[in-house]
Amino acid sequence: MKFSINPAGPERRLLDRSRRTRAMSWIMAIMLFLTVLAGALGLGMFAARGSLDRQLAGRLTVQIVEPDEAARDRDTRAMADAFRKLPAVKRVEVVDRERLAELVRPWLGDAGLDPDLPMPAMIDVDLSDASDAAVSRVESAAREIYAEARVDRHAQWLSPIRGFMTTLSWLAIGLVLLMASATAAVVLLVARSGLDTHRDTIEVLHMLGATDLQVARLFQRRIAFDTLLGGLVGTGLAMALVAFLQSRLGMLGSEMLSGVALHQRDWFLLLILPILFALMATFAARVAVLGALRRIL
Repeated sequence: MKFSINPAGPERRLLDRSRRTRAMSWIMAIMLFLTVLAGALGLGMFAARGSLDRQLAGRLTVQIVEPDEAARDRDTRAMADAFRKLPAVKRVEVVDRERLAELVRPWLGDAGLDPDLPMPAMIDVDLSDASDAAVSRVESAAREIYAEARVDRHAQWLSPIRGFMTTLSWLAIGLVLLMASATAAVVLLVARSGLDTHRDTIEVLHMLGATDLQVARLFQRRIAFDTLLGGLVGTGLAMALVAFLQSRLGMLGSEMLSGVALHQRDWFLLLILPILFALMATFAARVAVLGALRRIL
């Protein structure tokens, strides 16, 4: 006995007699919409964390807190020259007073522009080698010139943000796995409901010589088609929303938020989600139908 693979043929009429099975596509569209959004969040956080690590790796700021302006300027020049001679240092930049005034403006207002207001000298240092040994050499060179120099690692400042990004990434992965489990549960319910609805028809097919495996194929092809159709719709809507939100983030001009952008590999991973869900739904339907047929028939 032959059964057509085309879901629009007799098999579809056989298993689509009830409108409840048509809801499968809409359910899968919603599930994939939420899953793709969660996946985009996770991939975006992983990308942002990687971008943050690349930006902050080996970046230091050296502060010289000296009330005597002449001594402060002398130590700043000597320290910058000493840093440039170190092998691991690739960039040294002395932060000018105007930039420091802009940094303190949110707290001091225009008072930060007062030339009589004492401010520490700051030197930004970029290292080609972000190891602890390279940082220690910079600290030693700084304290040979000014014993109370303070060396801050940018990665240490923003470690709480990096930890929060990591937490969001794993949370998104958990949501994707949760949605996959929920999808499998929906498939099991739909398969069992279809068996109950078409029990008489299935008994007739058995009398005509159909095996349990052939009957299971009817259900799994129907469910795979509905899952893939709904999944593509949900994935398309979710990816359009993600692209819109990504364009809005780009308009903010934030260097940190720009790292949240998805790359070509990330879009490909999101695009294959409906295929993976369809394969999972097919397997779940096969197992559920064969198990139920062995018990009831």
